[in-house]
Amino acid sequence: MTILFDPIHIGELDLANRIVMAPLTRNRAAPRQVPSELAVEYYRQRASAGLIITEASQVCPEGQGYIDTPGIYSAEQVAGWRRVTDAVHAEGGRIVVQLWHVGRISHVSLQPNGQLPVSSTARRAETKTFTRDGFVPVSSPRALRTDEIPSIVASYRDAARSAIDAGFDGVEVHGANGYLIEQFLRDSINDRNDPYGGPIANRVRLLFEVMQAVAGAIGGGRTGLRLSPVTPANDAGPDSDPQALFEHAVAQLAPLRLAFIEVVEGQTAGARDFAPFDYAALRRRFAGAWMVNNGY
Repeated sequence: MTILFDPIHIGELDLANRIVMAPLTRNRAAPRQVPSELAVEYYRQRASAGLIITEASQVCPEGQGYIDTPGIYSAEQVAGWRRVTDAVHAEGGRIVVQLWHVGRISHVSLQPNGQLPVSSTARRAETKTFTRDGFVPVSSPRALRTDEIPSIVASYRDAARSAIDAGFDGVEVHGANGYLIEQFLRDSINDRNDPYGGPIANRVRLLFEVMQAVAGAIGGGRTGLRLSPVTPANDAGPDSDPQALFEHAVAQLAPLRLAFIEVVEGQTAGARDFAPFDYAALRRRFAGAWMVNNGY
């Protein structure tokens, strides 16, 4: 067990130990999706972890899917997060923000002007989200037009730059648990016939463009990614060939020299052996730090 408490260098981050706090949604960023003083104290209390990965934070107003989740796109949100990062750094900790776009896992009451959520598809997910009225079924989305996708990529890039302005040591892109990026990755959800749908190389395109934009903005050594190859979370049906899909995705990302990949093994907060998958094959394709996550 002693190695758990040994320092480690991942990417451009020097960590005091190998304990990482996983991202945990708190729904406390009110008003205007700004981290509060409660968030400052919450993260300060956990600064002895080698690395904190914050709760998921939407990269744009359309990326919100739950009530009172924080953003990382407005000046007020950046200032709120700066109070958090200053507190963590004062305790000697390191902290990265998880960048999030929920895609179709949202409700019109949470969207700007009550518009429809966006996704890879126009099919509604059979799941619920949390609003002012409690847990309600998510709304039907509309499929993003091909010409809208560059603005999604730009939102991630701009959010990564805002994260550095807010004092974060880096970012983790949320590519897991049935949210927007995974809505493009899995052929059980993605029913497009444009350059972002169909074969694996097309379905991985959005992920690669986002990671390329983020790493290009702040450096691969300050950039991580969360994946969940087989989880059924948020009505994410199984891909027809998850092994080939995620091996291709990880191999494509290798040139970016990312700091870490975090993998939700099995069912999110459930059984690791939920579905057959060779996680070691993914790890062999990635030279950076490898993190595993589930209900351990």
